[in-house]
Amino acid sequence: MKKVNEIFYSIQGEGYYTGTPAVFVRFSGCNLKCPFCDTQHEDGILMSDEEILSEVGKYPAVMVILTGGEPSLWIDREFVDRLHRIGKYVCIETNGTRSLPNNIDWVTCSPKEGSNAIVVNPHEIKVVYTGQDLSTYEEMTAAVYYLQPCSCQNTEEVIDYIKKHPKWKLSLQTQKILNVR
Repeated sequence: MKKVNEIFYSIQGEGYYTGTPAVFVRFSGCNLKCPFCDTQHEDGILMSDEEILSEVGKYPAVMVILTGGEPSLWIDREFVDRLHRIGKYVCIETNGTRSLPNNIDWVTCSPKEGSNAIVVNPHEIKVVYTGQDLSTYEEMTAAVYYLQPCSCQNTEEVIDYIKKHPKWKLSLQTQKILNVR
């Protein structure tokens, strides 16, 4: 059984796959307590893998995004394999502090200041910028590096940083800008 906060169908609002239709499986709970977290993820119901797969299968999108809270608290290799068997491309959004199954198609690591990220070679790094030192994250290996304003409050500061450090790209929370779930 896995504790799920919600399963819904929308478009990806952030990072590399922005604008792509996706089924979101938001798991409950997190091993970190970030002060800027904008997700109410503690509530949830226990669901079996079969129940989750049945709900995910109701939507036409190929992409499934495992998110949270922290989805690595709940998933394993077999669960990802089962999503693959129903034709899904599996993405995860993780804080990177826990080991992941190696059969996930796309890993977005959003490391948090003061936490010890052990996922060091994700496909994508997406950091919510609050003025912290980013040198540790730049040492990680990823295909793309995204810097995201904190709740759209410091966009100019983020753009200035990116212009000085062109390794980074801008990621906006387009779901908030467009008022899309």
